[in-house]
Amino acid sequence: MTAITGKVGVTKRPGELGIHSMDTFHMVVPDLKVAQDFYTAFGLDVREEGEGLGLYTFGSDHRWVSLAESGRKKLSHLSFAAYEEDFDPMKQRIESEGVRLLDPPQGFDSKGIWFRDPFGVLVEIKVAAKSSPDEKAGFAVPSSAAGVMGSMQRSKAPMVRPHRLAHILVFTPDVPASIRFYSRTLGLRLSDQSGDGICFMHGIHGSDHHLLAFAKSEAPGLHHCSWDVGGINEIGIGAMQMADKGYDKGWGLGRHVLGSNYFHYVKDPWGSYSEYSADIDYIPVDHDWQAGDYPPEDSIYLWGPQLPSDFVVNYEIDRD
Repeated sequence: MTAITGKVGVTKRPGELGIHSMDTFHMVVPDLKVAQDFYTAFGLDVREEGEGLGLYTFGSDHRWVSLAESGRKKLSHLSFAAYEEDFDPMKQRIESEGVRLLDPPQGFDSKGIWFRDPFGVLVEIKVAAKSSPDEKAGFAVPSSAAGVMGSMQRSKAPMVRPHRLAHILVFTPDVPASIRFYSRTLGLRLSDQSGDGICFMHGIHGSDHHLLAFAKSEAPGLHHCSWDVGGINEIGIGAMQMADKGYDKGWGLGRHVLGSNYFHYVKDPWGSYSEYSADIDYIPVDHDWQAGDYPPEDSIYLWGPQLPSDFVVNYEIDRD
C-alpha cells in the first residue's frame, strides 16, 4: 500500500521497483544479558521476546533489530520492506535474475521473499509500512541569548534516546559486486563510493543518503548500525552516557564526508559499533543523486579524531 504522508507531492517513484526501507536485521550474540546492558545504556527500548531480544526506539512499536544467543556474534539476515503493489513484480524480477528463493529460516514466521546474496548474506523482502523518512530529519543547533546560560549541568543532562535506525554498514568481499546485486534485486541506487573499498546506497522512494553501506573485507559481517538523534549535543551526551557505563572505546566526535552526518561510534562488546548520527544528507523521492567516486582521503571524515587502527576489522571472521 502506497504511503500517504499528508504532504503535497510525490511519495513514491512511479513505474520503478525498489524497496522503500531497511526494516530490520537479525543478529546472534554470545550473551543476551551483555547485549541487553549495552543497548539499554545506548538509549534503546530493549524488550524480551521469547528466547531473544527486540531493539526498539522509545515511543515506537517498530522492531529495528532482533537478537538471539549463540556461540559468537554473527549477522544473521537483513530484512527490507516494499510496497504491497511492488511485492509480486519484485519477486518476478529476482527470479528472472536467476536468484534462488528460499524458505524462511527456522523460527521466523514470514510471508516474505528470502534469498542469499552472492556472499551468503540472507536477505528478506516483505510488505511493510515505510519506516525510512519522507523528508530530511530535523537537526537542532540551539543557542542562547546574551546573558543567558546556554548549557546545563551534567548531572541534569537527559538520557539520549535515538529516534530510529538510520542505516547499517555490512562487510563484503566484493563491493562492486554487491552494488550490482542489490541494485538489481532490491532496486537500491548508488549514492557514493570510494573505489572498491566502500559504497553507500539509498532507496528510490526517498531515503537518507544511505540506508545500506558496504565495506570490503574477507567475508560478510556487521560493521555498525547507525541511530538517528537530534543534534550534535545529543551525540556528545550519548557518548558520555556510554562512557559513564564503561563503554568508552569508539570513534568521534566527527563529521563524515559521504553522507555528511555528524557521528560518534561506540564499540560494542563484540567488536562492531553502534553509531549516534545526526544531520545526514537526504535524497528526496523525485531527486536523482549524482553518485561520486572519491579517493580514500576524501571519503571517510571531514574532521574528528584519528581513525582507530582496528576500525575496519571484521570480527566475525574466525581468526583462530
